Amino acid sequence: MTFGTLSDLSSDAAQSQSLCLYSDTATSGYNVTASGGGPGGAFELTSGLSSLAYEVQWSSSSGRSSGVQLSPNVPLTGQTSSASHQVCSNGPATSASLIVLLRSTSLSSATAGTYSGTLTLLVGAE
Repeated sequence: MTFGTLSDLSSDAAQSQSLCLYSDTATSGYNVTASGGGPGGAFELTSGLSSLAYEVQWSSSSGRSSGVQLSPNVPLTGQTSSASHQVCSNGPATSASLIVLLRSTSLSSATAGTYSGTLTLLVGAE
């Protein structure tokens, strides 16, 4: 996800991405675990020696701009997919939302720079 240049540091910045997630279980259930590139899997962007914390949310519905807050390396269980095909070519094209938030409190104290990071999602069937 790309946030681009942020000029209003007094407001939270958010990006949401709808994606296809299919579960081939009797209940269409799954869990999702997120880990960032910071120490211990923390959700953290870096620019040189500077860092910027971010938050990650998940929704088991597509097109959402908010969801359940994820903690690094802690599975969010009990999710259900509405996808009816493993590549979402039959039924809904997307079935979940990933939301990334940069809070104004973090933005206003960040050093100017170009920040980047890694977010890894691990999905397991339930």
